[in-house]
This record gives sequence, C-alpha cells and structure tokens, in this order.
Amino acid sequence: MAEREIIATSPPLFSIIIAVCDDWAPLDQCLRSLEQEANGPRFEVIVTDDGSSEAAPDFIHGWAKSYPLTIIRQDHSGISIARNRGVQESKGSVLLFVDADCRFQPGCLASLAVTIRDFPQHYYFQLHLMGDCIGVVGRAEELRLLMLQEHMLQPDGHIRYLNTAGFAVRRAAVDIEKGIFNPAALRAEDTFLMATLMQRGELPFYVPNATIQHAIHLSLTQSLRKDIRSIYLEAQTYDLIAAKGVKFRVSHRERLAMLWAMWKTSGRRSIGRRAWFVVAGRQGLRLVVSYAYRCLRGVHLIPAKQ
Repeated sequence: MAEREIIATSPPLFSIIIAVCDDWAPLDQCLRSLEQEANGPRFEVIVTDDGSSEAAPDFIHGWAKSYPLTIIRQDHSGISIARNRGVQESKGSVLLFVDADCRFQPGCLASLAVTIRDFPQHYYFQLHLMGDCIGVVGRAEELRLLMLQEHMLQPDGHIRYLNTAGFAVRRAAVDIEKGIFNPAALRAEDTFLMATLMQRGELPFYVPNATIQHAIHLSLTQSLRKDIRSIYLEAQTYDLIAAKGVKFRVSHRERLAMLWAMWKTSGRRSIGRRAWFVVAGRQGLRLVVSYAYRCLRGVHLIPAKQ
C-alpha cells in the first residue's frame, strides 16, 4: 500500500515529477534549486519514492514550506511506473520530468512558460541540458550533452533527442490514468517514448533558454559500474523499440562525426581532453556490453522480455 503526504494549493502551471530511489542527497539539491523559481510560474513538485530503503528524511519534507510538495512512497516497481504514478497525482497543465541529480538554473520555469505560451501548436518540449563540469565525469557529461543537442537539433527547432533529465509535455497530450511511459521499459524509458513520438511523426520542441544542470555525483569508477548494470536493461528496451519497427539510433557515421566534433570542442573549451576520453570510453563500453547481450540473446541464454 503506498503512503502519501500531500501538501497542495491552487492548480499550478507545472507539475514537476521526480522519481527517486535512495537519492535523497542529490534530490535535496534539486529541490533547493527550485526555491529560486518560487516567484515565477506556479508549480508543484511530486516526488515518487520507488522503494527506497528508508522513507524520505525530514530535510526533504522540509521543502514543503517553500512550495507545494507531494511525496508518494511505493514498493520498488521501476522508473517508468514511478513516473506514471507521479503523472496520476499531478494537477498541472504541463508535466515536467527531471531526475533527482538535476538542478534548475535561474529562470528555467519562466523561459519554459514563455515558450509554451508562444508555441501553442507544440505539445512536447526538450529543455536545454548541461553538465556541472565538476571533475572529469561532470566535464564529460557537459561535452556529451553539448554535442548531442547540437547534432540532434533540427532546422525547424525540433530536436531528435529526448532526455527526462529535462522534458515537458502538455497535460492535454497525456492519458493521465495510463501514464506516459511504458512500464516494460525498466531503463531507457525516455528513449522508448522518443521512438513512440517518432513513429507518430512528432519530435520534441527544443527550449534553449530553459536550462537544467545534470550534476552527476558519482566517481568515474562508480559511473562505469552503473553503466554496466544499466546496459542490459536498456538493451531490453531497445528490443521493444525494434519490435515497433522504429529506427532511431544514430549510425556509425553520425557517432564518429560527434566524436570528432567533441574532440575539437574539448580542445577549445575548458573541458579538456580527458573528458573526451571518458565519453569515448563509456560509449565503447556500451557498444561492447550491448554486443555481448546480443550474442547471449542469439544463443537463447537471455530470454526475450515480454
């Protein structure tokens, strides 16, 4: 049985939905960054605790003094179900998804509100993402995000990229009871959603002035271990996408072009070559582990996920 604490006021413009599992310290920084947005557009925050070892600590509950906060506690069910649960509890006309280790940059919600008002024909919005540049992992994330957003941006302002570290959707486009994420996608749920939008001929509209910082709090070793744990679950999601008949992944030529662009950028900016090697190494690791997964699937050692 899920436990809930609900503190709400009038219907907000934004429902900011965050799924967490033992990420209380990063979440605290995320919620702190929202304090500076209190004088902007109305918003509520919905935190779905997806089976953390302990309930949300008092310093998380304390943010309810600054803005409307809802905390939902449920058994561990996966990030897609956790986010869908947040959708079901939401009241805002725009649903905004972020991760626990993200931080809102000043004026983010105000800039997003202006774009939503000025472009009523668009329903999906990808916010501008940046790394924190603290340590080699943070600089590598900044380099990766910079190149992805530059490379995937389309001439008409849409972007062939979707990342729930900063993604918004109008409530009118969502089946609230069903949610927006496929429960079968245990990882890469945003990639599955992107494939679904592409299948319908839709792409998110890019909002360059609404910025969210992705502040990775892991060391390089911890990041690599997390990558290895995640890749198999992501590969299962890619199988689901393949079953839809959608081709969305970048080609080897595109991948090499981005790596070359990142190499040049890492030499011009204060990012450094080490960050490039981290990005290239992590991409290589993903390709190797993904290939191993395919080989195992080929000899039926890993059953297909239903």
